[in-house]
Amino acid sequence: MSTSDHLPEKSDSNPSLDKIREESAAESRERLDHPVIGRAIFAIAIVTALSHIYFNTWSTLSELWISAIHFGLFGLLCALTIPMVKTRNTGTGRLVFAIDLMMGLAALGCAFYLIGFENALYARGVTFSTADWVVSVVAVGLILEFARRTTGWFIPVLCVVALTYVAWWGQYVDGLFNFPGLTWETVLFRSYMGGQGMLGSIARISWTYVFMFILFGAFLVKSGAGDFIVELARCAAGRFVGGPGFVAVFASGLMGSVSGSSVANTVSTGVITIPLMRKAGFPARFAAGVEAAASTGGQLMPPVMGAGAFIMASYTQVSYLTIISVAALPALLYFLSVAMFVRIEAKRSYAVKLDDGDAPTLKEVLKDGWHYLLPLIVLVASLIYGFTPTYAAGIAILSVIVASWLSKKPMMPKDILEALVQGTRNIVTTAILLITVGLIVNVVSTTGIGNTFSLMITEWAGGSLLITLLLVALASLILGMGLPVTAAYIVLATLSAPAIYTLIAQSQILELLTSGQLPEQAKAIFMLAAPDQMDLLGAPMDMATAQQLLSLVPESFSSQLLEQALSPHAIAMALVSAHMIIFWLSQDSNVTPPVCLTAFAAAAIAGTPQMRTGFTAWKIAKGLYIIPLLFAYSPLISGDIGEMVRVFAFGLFGVYAIIAGLEGYLEHPLRWWVRLVMFPVGALMLWPHDSLMLDLAGLGIFIAILVWSARKGNRQSGSQSQRPVTA
Repeated sequence: MSTSDHLPEKSDSNPSLDKIREESAAESRERLDHPVIGRAIFAIAIVTALSHIYFNTWSTLSELWISAIHFGLFGLLCALTIPMVKTRNTGTGRLVFAIDLMMGLAALGCAFYLIGFENALYARGVTFSTADWVVSVVAVGLILEFARRTTGWFIPVLCVVALTYVAWWGQYVDGLFNFPGLTWETVLFRSYMGGQGMLGSIARISWTYVFMFILFGAFLVKSGAGDFIVELARCAAGRFVGGPGFVAVFASGLMGSVSGSSVANTVSTGVITIPLMRKAGFPARFAAGVEAAASTGGQLMPPVMGAGAFIMASYTQVSYLTIISVAALPALLYFLSVAMFVRIEAKRSYAVKLDDGDAPTLKEVLKDGWHYLLPLIVLVASLIYGFTPTYAAGIAILSVIVASWLSKKPMMPKDILEALVQGTRNIVTTAILLITVGLIVNVVSTTGIGNTFSLMITEWAGGSLLITLLLVALASLILGMGLPVTAAYIVLATLSAPAIYTLIAQSQILELLTSGQLPEQAKAIFMLAAPDQMDLLGAPMDMATAQQLLSLVPESFSSQLLEQALSPHAIAMALVSAHMIIFWLSQDSNVTPPVCLTAFAAAAIAGTPQMRTGFTAWKIAKGLYIIPLLFAYSPLISGDIGEMVRVFAFGLFGVYAIIAGLEGYLEHPLRWWVRLVMFPVGALMLWPHDSLMLDLAGLGIFIAILVWSARKGNRQSGSQSQRPVTA
């Protein structure tokens, strides 16, 4: 395995992470290249991978014990592979390594202490002994230090603020956020020993779904599937105008579906797609922006979704298979929206068809690499058959090894071991992050801040779902400046998902009221809340009357009203919609200045100004803001298959119309008044009016403008020479 495979991986956080990793890279290489230390790290990674495979298949250990071992093993790996401080002095370096080794072993010791003395703690009536105090404080301190190494100072500081709020200064806060406080013994118990906090539900997501699917991705890449994906995309590069831009979108979507990291997606596919786009005639900054926007979409594409699908399934108690099923169409819509920008820019920049002599044909690519598709088929088939996601991932990993024997380079024992190591290395940052974020989630659930924050958002928004979404989008952008996108999603989901869920569910009740279709059992709630208004429930009513009637229902009756008025499926999908909105909005920090790490990575490849590239990527990634509105106001992910396809189809053309208005270009330059027309035409197809005639009217107008623009563009291209190709 090459040295570069062992370097601390990048994650979607903030630009300061690059500096952190650059400072520790030299020490990491020295350790990993060391004949003894390097082999020890290699062996620990293999043990970690095999133990987690066992935990997710045949183990009967308690989840608390497994979470503790998960913390201990990844704490040890983090301590050994990411040095505490930068130093170039040999003597100091040895001292730092000795301290790191002791910290890693201490994390492992904390895990085994919990396993060995858990029963004794409960036998004492959950009263801490001196050893319990020491171990709990050390465990919390270690995870905060490991988080500092992997994600910077923001998360550790946020955790300290949260923990001290519960135990100390919360009692001095006036108003809604006053909290009487807990003893430090209770705080530490809930943070570590009690199976909450560090070892709670977020940690279980880490050692189950996240680990198994990232390991699956590592096996795919090691088997050669990553090269197959890129080659499959490249074979289309010279087939049509703007092909290299579509290659970036296609390759990033496929790679992102298994990699789960937008930055890794950018640097792996961008080194090929960005030069191809520039060679075809695309401006360098646009090429970098397309790669950044498309790579960000990789976080939205099933089955991995950057760990979001697993966390969402845990939060909503909706099956993982359902989550990835409803996420597929929106993800496809996002990638097509990026492709629309590519199409428009290809026409405007006179991008040529690129005759890539090195590009293989589709037949050649499929002939040599068709077997790389088998593990994905096995994964999907296993999920449909009914296996748990973790077990399905285990079967898929075995299928990668079997499928590799159909290629010219089958995976040998050395390749399998290296895949195990690389998969383990790939999750170090994510594992530490999720364990640490568990502390914040535990504080939020303990204090009830989540419900308070949701009520506060609802009050600020005046009950408006749209204003609520705008507030959450702003909060997401601010959090994204300091948190990785996964952590930003977890924090925002904990705080604001209840508010969005309630407003979405209430909007569905309003539809039932206005149509006069409120179920009889739900009318009983109104009989208790507003008996003098019962005569209004028997017939359709206007929206203002429905809103006034709904406002009469007391807050204490709200949950009962939702349960009586809506089906269990509708309630579950309203919750999924709320979480999907937050998950999509949490991706915006990847492409939104001033913190847009994915765009910065693409700019480095293209050699373009970072901030200007960030604004270009932000413009191209407009789907991140438009499509979540469809989650809230349409049945794109909550309806039956017919409704979903209809919203998708009209939404596709609606987004295209809005993009044409933004760019001022379709098949030829658009006059200002045509640009203005495109926005209401797009909104006509996107707005949830439940009128097929209005959708068809918007579609008809757009197609007419598109045909007119194509004819104008053909006449213009026939009257002027094509621009020369620029490198």
